[in-house]
Amino acid sequence: MNVIVVGCGRLGSTLAVQLSTSGHQVTVVDASAVSFNNLPADFHGRVIEGDVLTRDVLHRAEIDRAEALAAVTNSDALNAVVGRMAKSVYRVPNVVIRNYNPRWHRFQETFGLEIVSTAGWGMHRFEDLLSDNPLHLIFTDDKSKTAIYQIIASKKLQGHLLGELLPEPLSRNVTITRKSKVLQPAEDLTLKSGDVVYLTIPFDQVPALHQRLSALQEN
Repeated sequence: MNVIVVGCGRLGSTLAVQLSTSGHQVTVVDASAVSFNNLPADFHGRVIEGDVLTRDVLHRAEIDRAEALAAVTNSDALNAVVGRMAKSVYRVPNVVIRNYNPRWHRFQETFGLEIVSTAGWGMHRFEDLLSDNPLHLIFTDDKSKTAIYQIIASKKLQGHLLGELLPEPLSRNVTITRKSKVLQPAEDLTLKSGDVVYLTIPFDQVPALHQRLSALQEN
């Protein structure tokens, strides 16, 4: 799938890496070249510096070929305008925009787009940490029958190897970050508390993932 990610902050860069790791063709657009430093050196997608509202930048991003677009900048107004343009002008099938400030949420709703609120994510992150449940469903794709899970390593997982978590041998569908830095995944990588693992797996492997996590936390 050809995906455009608008905004290369912490959220945009993490999303771009995970999508690329999952096998999608990713183009990241940001007005500041410095923002691309958030991407790891081995990122395989394209990066384009420029104002996403200009026709030249959109054409360089090949928006006419895009199958999905995520507008995840810190500007709610920009996200809404870019999303609306992608949907109505360029007919991008799947468009999702970020809501950064809850006060702008109602305004963004008028554009008729899918909205993801980072304020809501923050609330759920507190709940996740307090519940001591390391496994969180991020996204499901019924067409490919796969799901993206986030695993936040707790103290109970510290010291275990990354390979012990995986229901199958390490594949290209794994991304791990430590203190916002993307690490090179390896089966013998020792987990530390606070590490964040993003894993794309088929639906039929989810039960095995739950079993492995339960077993590791009991030890």
